[in-house]
Parts: sequence; structure tokens; C-alpha cells
Amino acid sequence: MDRQSAPAPTGARCPMHDAAFAADPHQVYDRLRAHGPAGPVELAPGVDATLVVGHEMALRVLQNSTLFARDARRWKALNEGAIGLDSPVLPMMAYRPNCLFTDGAVHLRLRKAVTDSLARLNVTRIRRDVEPIADYLIDQFSERGRADLLNDYAKLLPLLLFNKLFGCPADIGDTLTSAMSAIFDGKDALRANEELTACLMELIALKRRRPGDDVTSWLIQHPAGLTDEELKDQLVMLMGAGVEPERNLIGNALLLLLSPDTSGRDSGLLVEEAIDDVLWNETPIANYATHFPVQDVDLGGVVAEANTPVVISFAAANSDPALAEARRKHSKGAHLAWGAGPHACPAKDPAQVIAVTAIEKILNALPDLTLAVPEKELAWRPGPFHRALVALPVVFSPTPATRMVSALQNRTGSAAAEQPLPSVPASAASAGRQEPARKKGFWSSFLDIFRV
Repeated sequence: MDRQSAPAPTGARCPMHDAAFAADPHQVYDRLRAHGPAGPVELAPGVDATLVVGHEMALRVLQNSTLFARDARRWKALNEGAIGLDSPVLPMMAYRPNCLFTDGAVHLRLRKAVTDSLARLNVTRIRRDVEPIADYLIDQFSERGRADLLNDYAKLLPLLLFNKLFGCPADIGDTLTSAMSAIFDGKDALRANEELTACLMELIALKRRRPGDDVTSWLIQHPAGLTDEELKDQLVMLMGAGVEPERNLIGNALLLLLSPDTSGRDSGLLVEEAIDDVLWNETPIANYATHFPVQDVDLGGVVAEANTPVVISFAAANSDPALAEARRKHSKGAHLAWGAGPHACPAKDPAQVIAVTAIEKILNALPDLTLAVPEKELAWRPGPFHRALVALPVVFSPTPATRMVSALQNRTGSAAAEQPLPSVPASAASAGRQEPARKKGFWSSFLDIFRV
């Protein structure tokens, strides 16, 4: 990949932000791949980038931190004012001082703090934390006989789990949940970002005074000596990198298992196998890992100019014909769903444990789950980065909402279990619309159950 002076191929950029891309992203990947391992795309109106679709080229970019920087302060078009600050892709692409957007010694220091802290989470603890949250969420809809498994379950479970992992008290957890939901949904993202920043700084101050057995405290105590601002940005990164991919992993795997076209459960497909299939074929974060070349670079015939975004298509790399045999065997070491190189996902093992536990819990709780609409009527959420369903409506035989009662019996005895369970406030049904600290949200309602 030496510097080249040849111009990039002419032609319109492929849009990655419309309904057509959401419905069938592979038609864009295939169109680009026909001309080479990378091609010109439009991530959002007025936001141009080069998308890497070849597996070998993706690895070369991901592993070459000398030529391809991650620091978005290099972004030429943004620095020149050519991209509005209200662009919908900025929350995912603009610089933050965390280990996703830094290079060299700064990146190593921040990543060491994150990986060491995550390493203190073990499988037993993760399952112990996921299971009561799953029970709680299932209890909210199990008596109805119908649910949207994406918005009622797959979206909320990781949000609540991160409140637990971060050690959030009730009020901070409610604000964190609503703010992150608003950011992901694009609802008043500027205000949501302010609320997110404020509640995380409050959490950090609390944990400096009273540390606990949680990720926030472990980051504070790490020898890297992170400042409050650095701590806040690592927590934002962990939340963002964990919640959106996790909900898509859970949702896409449930779709595969419930799909009459694949007959996932009827064919004996294991949950772990479904998750691996999704990582290969419906990659939860399909396009990301934005890099900024430090000089003009030829990517197999397309020149990516210095300081312009080069985005890795994990989904396209996974569908590269060169990987046909590995894909057929679902070889776990070949796909790029977790990235590669110095910025590879540091939490792939916890992420898979969370997904397996969440899926097993709901399949065991509601064994006759079926899709409420034909699979072809399901819609995919527009956006350049994710592979995400809009909704996953299902029907099932109604069952009593007694799962949390059983959990309490196991923890504190039957007398405690007789305490009434708090209902979820209607305003929390779409976390992100509630007024923080004024009405109870999912997290404070969940915590109330254990205050017996």
C-alpha cells in the first residue's frame, strides 16, 4: 500500500444511509467488490468515506496503525466545516479521548486500563448479573402473550446490565439508561449527551468516595491513573460498544432461531451456533473502525486521501468469496465481527456469554415463541454502521409473571418474595422519553425488587 498519485475511480458514491441499504446492504458490498477491495461511499448526506470490503485489505488496514490512524481530529472535512455538527454520524465518528480514537502510547495506556478492568469479570458473575435482569424484563410482558423482543428485551437487557456492571445507584442508572437510549435512537442527541456526561461524572465522583466491586471502581483504581474526563470517556466507549452490538447480536440470533426459513430450533441449532452464524452473516456492527490515512493510500485501485475516513466493512469482509470455505465451516477464527489488530474488541468473551445467557433465558421461559409476522415483513433499521432490526414481534402462550418471585425465594426466602413487585412505569416503555430523576425508570424499578 504505497503512496499513489492515480485518481480514484469516477462514479457516484454508494449511499449507506437509505432504506435500500438497510434492506439489502450486500448489494452495495457486491457492487463495490466488483471493482476492487474498497470503494467510495456516502455514510450520511454530505459525509464521504472509503469502505473496505475485501477481507485481506481489511486486515491490512486494521493491523497497520502506522499508516492508518484512529484519531478523528485528523478528519479534514470536519475540520474545514464541510460537515455539520448535527450530522447523525458524528456521535459514532467524532473524536473522544478513549481507546477507540487514540493511537500510540495514549491508546496503550487507556486500553490497558480497560482490558485489565474487563478481565476481572468472569463467566459466573456475568451470568449471575444477566439472569435476574432477563427474568425482570420477561415478567413485564409474559402475561400478555405477545412482545417485541427487540425493544422489550434485547435493547433493554444490555442497558440495565451495564448499570449493574458500572455500579450505578438508582437515579444515576435511570438517567444513564434514558440518555444512552436517546443517543442510539437519535432523539435530541445533544441534550442526551449532556445528561450522559453529567450522570457519569456524578458516578465517578461517587465511586472515588465509595468504591465498589464494579468496573467504574476498577478503572479508578487502575495504575494508569485515569483523570475524571478520561474515566468518563472510557465508560461512554464501553457503554456504546457494548449496548448497540449486544442488542443486535441478541436480536439477530433470536430471529435466526425463530425463523421458519431456517427452522433454527426445530433443526437442533444450538444458541452458540446461532450466535456464530450471526457474527458471520448478520454482523451486528457491520461497518465501523474508522481510520484516517496519514498520507494518500492506494487501496487496490481506489485512492483514499490523507485524513479522510476509511471505514472497515466487517460484514462485507466476512462475505468475501475468498472466505467461502471458512464461512461454510463457520470457522471462528476467520470472521472479523470482533475486529482485528490493536483495536480489536477487548470484550468478545463477555459479549458472547451475555448473549447466550439472554437467549437461553427467554427460550426456556417462553418455549413456544413464534414470529408474529412473516419474516419478510420485518424491517431493518437504516444507518451505515449497524445491522439492526426495527422490531422483532412475537407471540407465545401467556405465562405468570413470577420469575422475579422465584429469584427472590432463592436469594432471601419465601417471606421476602411475598413483597409486591413494582410495575414498570409507562413512561419507561421507551427509555429515553422519561424525565430523569422525576419518574422511576427501569433501573430504579429493578433495584426496588431487591430492597426487601
